[in-house]
Amino acid sequence: MSERKALVTGATGLLGRQVFNGFGDSNWTVKGTGFSRADGTTILKVDLGNVGEVKKALDEFKPNVVVHCAANRFPDRVDADPEGTRAINIEASKTLARLCAERDTVLIYISTDYVFPGRPGEAPYEADATPAPTNLYGQTKLDGEKAVLGEFEKAGKEGMGVVLRVPVLYGEAHTNAESAVNVLMDAVLKVQDRGKGVMDHWAIRYPTNTEDVARVCQDIAAKYFGAKDRASLPRVLQFSSEDRYTKYEICELFAEIMGLSLERLEANTEGNDPNASVQRPYDCHLSTKALKDIGIDVSTQDFVGWWRREKRAFRK
Repeated sequence: MSERKALVTGATGLLGRQVFNGFGDSNWTVKGTGFSRADGTTILKVDLGNVGEVKKALDEFKPNVVVHCAANRFPDRVDADPEGTRAINIEASKTLARLCAERDTVLIYISTDYVFPGRPGEAPYEADATPAPTNLYGQTKLDGEKAVLGEFEKAGKEGMGVVLRVPVLYGEAHTNAESAVNVLMDAVLKVQDRGKGVMDHWAIRYPTNTEDVARVCQDIAAKYFGAKDRASLPRVLQFSSEDRYTKYEICELFAEIMGLSLERLEANTEGNDPNASVQRPYDCHLSTKALKDIGIDVSTQDFVGWWRREKRAFRK
């Protein structure tokens, strides 16, 4: 088999690290891009807003596949820096897609379940369902999807650009703050000895492990890179676990795993504050049918089991 090369943007982030490691463990030659945490060897220092730097990385490494994980992915931070977010989530993604199309390089663009409105009773959403984001983060990722697919269509390279939507992620992290799920462990610990807390018990989440997403990215890369008729393959794919929790229910699980009390954490069932700058959807569960239809495994790790192993907390 000839050498297969993958380039992972955002390779120092929560998802990017697992995608990078996963390709490296699966007979791909892999490099990543980063910025402040790049080592200049396996993780190249690349400003994705600098066209020259992106071109250099592509032309020197010559990847067959690029997995675009880099993004501003925290809704509150997006609202605090809308222009910076548009620059990375939309403009940099569009430029990367154009450069990949010019080089016949497959591009996997990581997107989000937040492209959907998440109104009660609508989920699960199929990949071809009509998006309607409720916040700026979801809108920038949807605009990024359109920009990426548009560049490949403009170049007549349909099927070389593919969107992969995923929900909220958890997994191995440098700090709990890297993940909107992992950080709930800190919330549980915080109420043990100082004050009280309030946690959302309204919106439904489907926490999905970064290792599982990495595996699916590898399977998509192999499928699309090796396809003789890429134009027949779907442009939009979706992956999600079936584990269904509110944030408060995740805190309950963490407390049980760690043998801690949750009596000081109050469950908030009121939903979005209408005056809040970020409006979060109720239930954006993603259907994985499009992945299954092309023969890709959509199984996921057990959420509770993973955390028991992570915390070495095995209880009967």
